[in-house]
Amino acid sequence: MVKERVTVIDIAHAAGVSKSTVSLVLQASPLVNEATRAKVNAVIRELGYVYNRGAANLRQSNSKSKIIGIVVNDLTNSFFAELAVGVDMVVQSAGYVQFLSNSGESVDRQREVIASMREHGISGLILSPARGTEAADLKPLVASGIPVVNVVRQVAGAKVSSLVSDNHAGMRDAVRHLAGLGHHRIAFLGGFPDTAVFNERMQGYRDALADMDLAVHDELVVSSAPSRAGGVAAIERALMLHERPTAAVCFNDAVAFGVCDGLRAHRLDPGEDFAVIGFDDVIEAQTAVPALTTISVDPQGMGRRAAQLLLKQINAGKADAEAIVGSVRLVVRQSCGSATDKRERLSLL
Repeated sequence: MVKERVTVIDIAHAAGVSKSTVSLVLQASPLVNEATRAKVNAVIRELGYVYNRGAANLRQSNSKSKIIGIVVNDLTNSFFAELAVGVDMVVQSAGYVQFLSNSGESVDRQREVIASMREHGISGLILSPARGTEAADLKPLVASGIPVVNVVRQVAGAKVSSLVSDNHAGMRDAVRHLAGLGHHRIAFLGGFPDTAVFNERMQGYRDALADMDLAVHDELVVSSAPSRAGGVAAIERALMLHERPTAAVCFNDAVAFGVCDGLRAHRLDPGEDFAVIGFDDVIEAQTAVPALTTISVDPQGMGRRAAQLLLKQINAGKADAEAIVGSVRLVVRQSCGSATDKRERLSLL
């Protein structure tokens, strides 16, 4: 159950000031001198007080908040827009409103937006953690009894629920498919190496190469931002290799789209001269030219499942942590045509 909140009166007693002074500090009033403001803010941090803007209205109506927070690490990636749509489908039908925010891979920004959401009395939070998020960052939420569901990325040691994809199996299937088409030099392009998702997909890549009796070449692993621009940068570096790859598995669909852009810049046709496989299966994958072969995660479905898990915890009045790994599947389209030995074409670059 949600634990009793620290009150303004508690802050006033601990700081040795009046309740009205604490209220002025919370409102950022210029009437409070800096020394007093600093002392009050120090006590606020120490006691873990959260300013709830809607508390008065909530007390008057004696009802729960009907707000769900969702914070994602990169809203420029259409995957997260689709995930948010899936969340909204479920929470709206349950009578909740969704507050959506983007951390932009900044832990500080993430902390700020979560604090703001808590001020508005959110009933629960769906979070795709920014890079570098630690269990300590989620501890205040856990301590207050607010249900949290981490999606896409897990946070080691965090006592919250998580919903992630089977990254290892997905990348393994992608590499096996390319090897079955006759590709021997398969690159892994995009992604940040300091994330669990990258490491899980990388392990799937390496295990599949071993399964297919193919050598692992470190130079074929090219990390970059998991974005379209990152995909362009990654394929540029891969094409500079003395012995170039003929195919690539990409960290996500955004990288794969960038890889296709980069190939065309070198007058190479994706699917004809170079095979490309993405990961996510965003809506654009079906209509891209060529249509993108990818590992389908079903981002809207992931959003729906995350929302259902969160609402179950809210309705139960407790946040028992669950860890769910969603299945994935390879969707074969036109971007990974069979290998008829592209080395001669590549050597002309």
